[in-house]
Amino acid sequence: MKLIKKLSITVLLAAMSLPAQSSDVLKIGIAGPFSGPVSPYGQMQLQGAYAAIEMLNKAGGVNGHLIKVIEYDDACEPKQAVSVANRVIKDGVKYVVGHLCSSSTQPATDVYQDEDVLVITGSTNPGITRRGYQNVFRTIGLDSEQGKTAAGYISEIVKPQRVAIIHDKQQYGKGVATIVRNHLLTNGINIVSTDGVNHGEKDFSALIGKLKRHNVDFVYYGGYHPELALIMRQAKDVGFNPVYMGPEGLGNKDIAYLAGEAVEGLLVTLPERYDLMDKNHGVVELLKNKGVDPKGPFIWTSYAAVQAFADAIQRVGMQDTQKVAAALRAETIDTVIGPISWDDKGDLNGFYFGVYQWHADGTGTLIRK
Repeated sequence: MKLIKKLSITVLLAAMSLPAQSSDVLKIGIAGPFSGPVSPYGQMQLQGAYAAIEMLNKAGGVNGHLIKVIEYDDACEPKQAVSVANRVIKDGVKYVVGHLCSSSTQPATDVYQDEDVLVITGSTNPGITRRGYQNVFRTIGLDSEQGKTAAGYISEIVKPQRVAIIHDKQQYGKGVATIVRNHLLTNGINIVSTDGVNHGEKDFSALIGKLKRHNVDFVYYGGYHPELALIMRQAKDVGFNPVYMGPEGLGNKDIAYLAGEAVEGLLVTLPERYDLMDKNHGVVELLKNKGVDPKGPFIWTSYAAVQAFADAIQRVGMQDTQKVAAALRAETIDTVIGPISWDDKGDLNGFYFGVYQWHADGTGTLIRK
């Protein structure tokens, strides 16, 4: 009986201590493609989030609460993203940086909406914030913006004669390709073909043959880098060398590794080079000391998302995500990507994409702001 009584008191004391322990920690989930073909972008998310959290925790956390990171790998797969969203809820996480792939963010945020989970995403598809959810924000611009930027550069600078539009049939890739296509048609550009390729496809000889028959001199590709890299390499091998262009999902070192010399001259729409801002020197040094290349755009959008959460929670506390969402909308927040504010849908005000020319060494040069 004494043993039972002693155990009962121990269990009771442990149970009483749980709320105090959990209240000392602010849990933030980082959700993205940490495995699979587009994992380089997920690694950027992690690098940025961990750097921001390290800086905040060194300064004492948020209202005295240290931040704890919980990683959730959705592999850029919609079904896995739904599973991740349910795990986030089961884990009691109320704040999520992510997801990254639009096709993952869309279904995951459907789940979060019913559970008051607050999300700051790096996804660019406009449909994500058109549903009227009050718990979804971005730290990047929209495909409608970068699509218009791309089409303007194509029409005004490149002035191609025969354009092909290719996309990967996914929400992000097809969405941005359609936006570019519509702008080009409005601008009077001659589009001779529109094709979709399958995720994971390896042999593009039939598609390249078709583009050659149409005498295509410019290709706009909507999607991520693995498929376009193979298209460019295989096209170059048969002497077909149009100009290529695509969205920020192409802008990383891996595309140069996969495409080789064929990547030289690729045009990519990307956010500003935040690592070149004077105010970010300390963050750049922190990243470099960890062996991280600071140029990746999603490092900075992820870092800014953590900063935004911290700023709003500092003002209103972390218990009520609706109050935190209202706090995000109420103020302009100073972040590594600059002062940011959101409209009623959760989209950033005044975000712009530039046009970069990619090189075989995996770097890009800004050619139009």
